Amino acid sequence: MLFAIGTKVKLIRTNDTGVVTALLEHGMLQVSLDGSDMEIPVFEEDIVHYTDPLRDQIFAKAKVVPAPKKYQAEPPPPRTVSENQYAILRSSGVQIAFDPAFRSDASIEKYLIFLINDTRYEVVYNFVLSFNGRVAKQQDGKLEAVTALQVGELTFDQLNESPEVELSCWRVTTEGPGAELKKVLKIKPQQFFKKVLTAPLLNRPVHLFRIFENIKDEPSGKQDGEDLLTYTKRQATPAKFLSSQYHSGHVPHEVREKAEFSPEIDLHIEQLAENWAKLSNAEILQIQLRHFDAFIEKSIRLGVERVFIIHGLGTGRLRDTIATRLLRIPEVKTFKNEYHPRYGHGATEVIFE
Repeated sequence: MLFAIGTKVKLIRTNDTGVVTALLEHGMLQVSLDGSDMEIPVFEEDIVHYTDPLRDQIFAKAKVVPAPKKYQAEPPPPRTVSENQYAILRSSGVQIAFDPAFRSDASIEKYLIFLINDTRYEVVYNFVLSFNGRVAKQQDGKLEAVTALQVGELTFDQLNESPEVELSCWRVTTEGPGAELKKVLKIKPQQFFKKVLTAPLLNRPVHLFRIFENIKDEPSGKQDGEDLLTYTKRQATPAKFLSSQYHSGHVPHEVREKAEFSPEIDLHIEQLAENWAKLSNAEILQIQLRHFDAFIEKSIRLGVERVFIIHGLGTGRLRDTIATRLLRIPEVKTFKNEYHPRYGHGATEVIFE
């Protein structure tokens, strides 16, 4: 079936109607839905030319023959938030959003993958993206409360490579990490394109999947009337359906270490040593460089993307020595000592490969 820009169409599965606004690749079309300012990509086999029998019957009785009218794209009306969108913007837990990025011709080039936590609780996460059963990206860290964090990308073509997202989360509490929440999201193109909702925090239509909708009332694991000794013994043996690496309440060491890692180090000597006033300038520099080396080594081992080295202004000797050492580290992509609203000119930003 042929469709052109301006063709009135109906979605077979939902009976929604709209107008074709763009011809995309791989047998897909961009459709502007009636009654909203939302445009979604759909497969040709999922739509038909729109015909309304009741409307045709009324028009036939009235003997009104409308003249063909060429479709002209109009700017969308100002975006309003419906009652359904208000429900979406309320706390929905930890979610995964695929935010489309468009080319200049309005076709979709890729999807930016965001983890969204619209609750007031921090969580530690482990994110794994796979295609055809092969891991393409793995990332872990801490997802702050009320935060949207980009964790990867998905190209349009990769939708045909059986993409899967495996997400594990542990809520951060005053008693340590809570129970593990784990889910595998298998992305199927036809279902993927129907999951269009307004994303919390991003505040725009995306392909949204709610993964863990309730993280605040997670069970403690201790049963009513159970003494501490019995509880401890039961927790010592992980349940059979949990893997040996990720059992309830246990965060892998490398995930915990990265989540607790601070991406900045203050090399002012008063932060590093006691009785620092009695030290010579050479001794002070050696202590600062020792802490710097250990910090950079740990940053590389944990796979941190960027860090800040706070060295202050002073004579510039420490700053210049740090710059010399950074030039010799192959994992350092670039570094700069520019004005920063938090550090002023007293810190060097380091970006790793």
